[in-house]
Amino acid sequence: MDKKIKVAIAGVGNCTQALVSGIEYYRQNPDDTRGLMNVDIGGYKATDIEIVAAFDINAAKVGKDLSEAIFAEPNRAYKYAGITIKPTGVIVKKGPVYDGNPPFLNEFYTLSDAPACDVAQVLKDSGAEMLMNFIPTESHEAAKFYADVAIKQVKIGFINGMPTLIVSDPEYQKIAVQNGVPLIGDDVKSQFGGTIIHRALATVMNDRGIHLSETYQLNYAGNTDFANLMARGKSKHKTKQEAVTSLMPYPITMSTGFTYVELMKDRKTSIFWINGSNFGNTPLHLEAKLEVEDSANFAGVIADMVRYMRIALDRKVSGVLASACSFLTKHPPVQIPDGEAVLAVKEFVEGKRER
Repeated sequence: MDKKIKVAIAGVGNCTQALVSGIEYYRQNPDDTRGLMNVDIGGYKATDIEIVAAFDINAAKVGKDLSEAIFAEPNRAYKYAGITIKPTGVIVKKGPVYDGNPPFLNEFYTLSDAPACDVAQVLKDSGAEMLMNFIPTESHEAAKFYADVAIKQVKIGFINGMPTLIVSDPEYQKIAVQNGVPLIGDDVKSQFGGTIIHRALATVMNDRGIHLSETYQLNYAGNTDFANLMARGKSKHKTKQEAVTSLMPYPITMSTGFTYVELMKDRKTSIFWINGSNFGNTPLHLEAKLEVEDSANFAGVIADMVRYMRIALDRKVSGVLASACSFLTKHPPVQIPDGEAVLAVKEFVEGKRER
């Protein structure tokens, strides 16, 4: 059995930089398993992931080898110590623009004037088994274009790493089953980020009888994702809020906020603020703070998603991979507590559940 997992990526931004560099880190340091959620998933390692095609619209990236494009401006993800990326032979192709180039991002890059490629043909020629969507939040038309090409035309797996609701859409779910395509999404819970921390705090407080009344989560960083979120983060607010409020047995008021701070580069700070009450309805207040390299935190989850999808492809399982979605995404089709999701995804790997 070929252990290589052939993957295509839409969006060669910070997350792609972190993923490609991270895979190379573990290739060059085979005995170092620090930071891996799972060293082995169904016989697959993170180093079995091979990027075979990539799409972007940035003039500094289109036409370049992926090894060069991942470090082009405005990418500023954490650079793993001592790791150099050799040429991959994968040339970044110009994808369609649609709504993926809002005016406020023009200061960060120049739009490529190259003609858009035939994405479907590139995917077929590359032998990609799945397409990962990493394009900017709120690029709904562009996201649906890539989903349509993968799910409806080329009929390969689709991982939706941004908040446009594709995997949660019944129509896409139906077509995916018809075409034998597995799906994971929507939007990614970081390996150890704001969503997973907020969910854990809400869960343990609820389990201990604390009644939450209101909460907010503020996030700031200096990458283009945050510059984009400040202007058009509606869908990200939705997925973040529902990831927490869906766990509560009663309504709570929750707000989320995003701020672009250029000096922070790819380092993200999350601040949590919670009001509640304990025994006798006495007031309780909690504040917490997390700092993390944003894109590496994302890539650590993607390295597992890809392997779960490959297992599904090996088993010819199509449609929503419910266990992986619930464990690893902010807006899965079905929200369940994280403890239950951990068990579900283990059962999927062991073959005890189909999806």
